Amino acid sequence: MISTHNVSLRYGGRKLFDNVEITFSPGNCYGLIGANGAGKSTFLRILSGDLESSTGYISITPGERLAVLKQDQFAYDQYEVLNTVIMGHARLYEIMLEKEALYAKEDFSDADGMKASELEGEFGELNGWDAEYEAAALLSGLGISEDLHHKLMRELKGTEKVKVLLAQALFGHPHILLLDEPTNNLDVKSITWLENFLKGFEGTVIVVSHDRHFLNQVCTHIADIDYGKIKIFVGNYDFWYESSQLILQLARDKNKRLEEKANELKEFIRRFSANASKSKQATSRKKQLEKLTLEDIQPSSRKYPFVAFKPEREAGNDLLAVDSLCKTINGQPVLDKISFIVDKGDKIAFVGQNEAAKTTLFKILMGELEPDSGTYKWGVTTTQAYFPKDNSQYFNEVQLNLIDWLRQYSTDLTETFIRGMLGRMLFSGEEALKEVRVLSGGEKVRLMFTRMMLSQANVLILDEPTNHLDLESITAVNNGLTAYPGTVLFASRDHQFVQTIANRIIEITPHGLIDQRLTYDEYLEKMG
Repeated sequence: MISTHNVSLRYGGRKLFDNVEITFSPGNCYGLIGANGAGKSTFLRILSGDLESSTGYISITPGERLAVLKQDQFAYDQYEVLNTVIMGHARLYEIMLEKEALYAKEDFSDADGMKASELEGEFGELNGWDAEYEAAALLSGLGISEDLHHKLMRELKGTEKVKVLLAQALFGHPHILLLDEPTNNLDVKSITWLENFLKGFEGTVIVVSHDRHFLNQVCTHIADIDYGKIKIFVGNYDFWYESSQLILQLARDKNKRLEEKANELKEFIRRFSANASKSKQATSRKKQLEKLTLEDIQPSSRKYPFVAFKPEREAGNDLLAVDSLCKTINGQPVLDKISFIVDKGDKIAFVGQNEAAKTTLFKILMGELEPDSGTYKWGVTTTQAYFPKDNSQYFNEVQLNLIDWLRQYSTDLTETFIRGMLGRMLFSGEEALKEVRVLSGGEKVRLMFTRMMLSQANVLILDEPTNHLDLESITAVNNGLTAYPGTVLFASRDHQFVQTIANRIIEITPHGLIDQRLTYDEYLEKMG
């Protein structure tokens, strides 16, 4: 168990947390959420002891071990992969080194023998004899093949290093796990393995993630950073989001259909309580949910951007025909005889690990790259809007404020209209006068979506649109694309984003194209 006692943190005049008093209990997984800049990663650093709070302290049950997902991919470059994982249990690894040094001595004394005996005893108590087996099992579960286990970390790719560091955090049965964005750069199989691991984990987990599907799968509670406080809610992310939105709607509409809205929330809580029987904490969690009242759920102070794509005209039946597209980049074939037809109303998710193929295909379809061979043809009634993975060309060397930048893409040039569009995307007042060069990654993405909305295109192409976005913006874009009546081609690693938008899945594999008119979950089940 880990607890905070009157924990506050201030940076200059800014207050992130104020007298936080919460307890994280064993057997539960807490999703730590909050708007960008709310201090989620900072709070994890305070819990881990890497950062000292302005006031208060952290207490951990004596004898319990805390493990943290490390973020520095280069910190272990000189170590073997297997040893890097075992280093997750610092005391066990220290004993292994001490034993190795003792047994290597040429003048091994009686005192050395007694010390070695003590170390062997502690080594056994810490399950040291199974350390290599456990480390190897974790690595294999995360998709690190056995032939890489004895290589040096510097020989691995970045995505492989991320998995090793995750295995390091999970190693040795820690009592408390602190995970900051654990699904970043993980493939679907690895994420599924991690979800199953955490569902069976008996300790305490506190996780920060922008992956809503992951939070829904593993979280028993949501710890919400809001109003400078951290409040814990029973349930997963979807339950927190939907109930907070209902409460917000109730607060806005308190004099209109008040009783009806109250009953709607009560019914929602009742239904979720019934579904909670599937969780590992079935009995206790169900009881907590049944005790929930309207007063227990507060409206969030979060602001959600308003994302709505409205095509100027409806496209005809001929949308797009792609025939035998081929493209080689730097001597490597990226696309090899790719063919497919897009039908009216298709919302196609391009999935799989070959990100270069997806990006290359989108660039060809938008005329930014020429194919080596093959053809593609857009229908004459189609208009396209493109969201590139790399948006730097739209902002670098551009000395414009947000109003003047957006005016380039608008038919209505009045400042009132432009400010209205920016306000929808949370750029209000003086913020609209900032230069686009100083925007954060998430702000630039929001601006790119504003540009797309102005286009009124009937076909949208989006390459990893949720990168750099907070949960609020991801939810807004997700809802906007779900409601969009036109055609969408997109690539995303966000499970829930793909599942709730796509009605067709295409995967570009080394052996050809897999094209299935299924939801994402149906596709994953079919493909095993």
